[in-house]
Amino acid sequence: MSSETQIIRTEYSDIMKKSYIDYAMSVIIARALPDVRDGLKPVQRRTLYDMYELGIRYDRPYRKCARIVGDTMGKYHPHGDSSIYEALVVMAQEFKKGMVLVDGHGNFGSIEGDGAAAMRYTEARLTKFTQEAYLADLDKNIIDFGPNFDETEKEPFVLPVRVPNLLVNGAEGIAVGMATSIPTHNLCEVIDAVKAYMKNDEISTKQLMKYVKGPDFPTGGIVVNKDELAGIYETGQGKIKIRGKVEVEELKGGKKQLVITEIPYTMIGSGIGKFLNDVCGLVESRKTSDIVDISNQSSKEGIRIVLELKKGADAENLKNMLYKKTRLEDTFGVNMLAVANGRPETLGLKAIIEHHVDFQFELATRKYTTLLAREQERREVQEGLIKACDVIDLIIEILRGSKSVKDAKACLVNGVTGPITFKSGISKKMAALLRFTERQATAILEMRLYKLIGLEIEALQREHQETLKNIARYEDILNHYDSMADLIIGELDAYKKEYGRKRRTAIENAEAAVFEEKKIEEQEVVLLMDRFGYAKTVDTSTYERNKEAADSENKYIIHCINTGKVCLFTDTGRMHQVKVQDLPYGKFRDKGTPIDNVSNYSSSGEQIVMVCDAEQMRFAKLLFTTRQGMVKRVEGSEFQVSKRTIAATKLQEGDALADVQVVTENQTLVLATKGGFFLKFLAAEVPEKKKGAVGVRGIKLQKKDELEHVYLFDDSTETKAMCGDKEVNLNRLRLARRDGTGTKRG
Repeated sequence: MSSETQIIRTEYSDIMKKSYIDYAMSVIIARALPDVRDGLKPVQRRTLYDMYELGIRYDRPYRKCARIVGDTMGKYHPHGDSSIYEALVVMAQEFKKGMVLVDGHGNFGSIEGDGAAAMRYTEARLTKFTQEAYLADLDKNIIDFGPNFDETEKEPFVLPVRVPNLLVNGAEGIAVGMATSIPTHNLCEVIDAVKAYMKNDEISTKQLMKYVKGPDFPTGGIVVNKDELAGIYETGQGKIKIRGKVEVEELKGGKKQLVITEIPYTMIGSGIGKFLNDVCGLVESRKTSDIVDISNQSSKEGIRIVLELKKGADAENLKNMLYKKTRLEDTFGVNMLAVANGRPETLGLKAIIEHHVDFQFELATRKYTTLLAREQERREVQEGLIKACDVIDLIIEILRGSKSVKDAKACLVNGVTGPITFKSGISKKMAALLRFTERQATAILEMRLYKLIGLEIEALQREHQETLKNIARYEDILNHYDSMADLIIGELDAYKKEYGRKRRTAIENAEAAVFEEKKIEEQEVVLLMDRFGYAKTVDTSTYERNKEAADSENKYIIHCINTGKVCLFTDTGRMHQVKVQDLPYGKFRDKGTPIDNVSNYSSSGEQIVMVCDAEQMRFAKLLFTTRQGMVKRVEGSEFQVSKRTIAATKLQEGDALADVQVVTENQTLVLATKGGFFLKFLAAEVPEKKKGAVGVRGIKLQKKDELEHVYLFDDSTETKAMCGDKEVNLNRLRLARRDGTGTKRG
């Protein structure tokens, strides 16, 4: 045989494709998706089986979760302890599962998103429901076992779950290229649907929905699209609309409060905190002024979020606002994907029940086949012992005359008398006629003498009669569909009686939430913003009464409409838009709010160079000037955009926007630099450009000089400026051309 390495030439893409498909199927089948038969993912199945093997039963003490996780990881699930512990925690959280499978002791997290304590602190054990409905009869050969990852242990391919767990507890999982999302359902309703299917396998999905009304989430809530459920359960896909439950409570003095007592299932976790923030946001953005206080009074007893309302507030309209503007009404995307017959498949309600029933018949067949075989073995032994009691003197003679157990057994089974010494020839002839079976002979040889007592013989005969009854019963179950069906239905009824509970989620057809926002009465206001960036609006009469103080205390004073917007141009070349109604409206001496809080403007990274009313700017032309002396005119209509922030101009490297002003054709422009140079020319010389253009040079700057001030005026109006300590009359400056060096002053 050659020791040379064999090189196989193949297409790289083919290897990649095959490898990725293998990986994807491994994730789909062996990690992310539940099996339609037991409704469990591999990590859940392995954890429950490991707890069963460790003897952590419902009637025994709790054990540390770290022990359970470590044992599961070491024996069955080599994918990291966090995934095992997370699965264990979820199976113990009653707000996530229709029926909890693990009895947790300690901090297992909360509905508000608090995480569970570390596994070294928490303890767990199986619930009685899990033990009876998920792990019973494992000793009766009812499921197949296979080797674990290192072939040192045996693990079950599926658990013998007696209830439709896929529907009862639902499932969520993300695989490669596919995901599953199955809502939880009511145990009693699902059992009734299974029974209806077993009595008539031609039953339709619509008829099954007489029993399964819809999802039953552990958090309660209201499903509001009842008419769409039939299509969802037929195809296994769709969207369920769920709402939280809101009650109106009357308070003293005619006031009311809205109390949220149930939340949508999708709000489990950080959703409650986000809801509280969203409500605060509605108040801050003045979508409503009727909510005066909000408090989360939730406890172990349940959810209770209280919204205190103003006197005379429209509670029904506010309720609709919460449904419309927050996640108090949400969508649960249904995709009932599970592993069926070894491959992922999207299943409707009837298909899931069909798979479950087939699995139950398979379990029952294997269980009662095993029990029948055991009873038949027992019958064989019992018949042998009864027969042996009738000829006990002969058997004792055979045993006394035998030199070994082998000789005695050969005589009992085949009538071999040669090696045995008998007292008489008659005994020898009778012994030669014996024909016990191997199993019977072994039982006779192992029989104790007290079994020969009369009462013991009677007990043996009674036991034999009981065995014969069991055999007849098991054969009837195995040979007749109706008998097996009655048995399965009886078990389901027992689970329903002991573990069933009332539905939590209401199912109804509700009209879409309609929220009528109060229309703001349009009026002219004055925006005041001081040099620290604090802004507010006041009505025009208030401004006129305090005009002198307002002009001296504020850097920007803009007349605008309260339903409009104002634009902030900054030295970075950006424009930020602010809704006027987002600014506080009130008294002249109110402090206002930082403009940073209501816009994308950041006072730490940019400086405002101009503020103007968006509506007034639409029909004007804007003059842009930069520190490096670049100028351009831009149509104001270019800045009529819906975005809160845009690039208002293009800047060269190291340049910054110096000024933005509304300009007209007949105005005169003076550019003043830090070095004391003044250049005067007609504004009409500045070309019109798009907002994305750099512009043209307005003034030639000296080395290390930069543009400091921009003056726009009419020659008919006397305009003066300061240059150092000197006053410069801009009207008397010589009119020059754009792109000059200007005249030195000061």
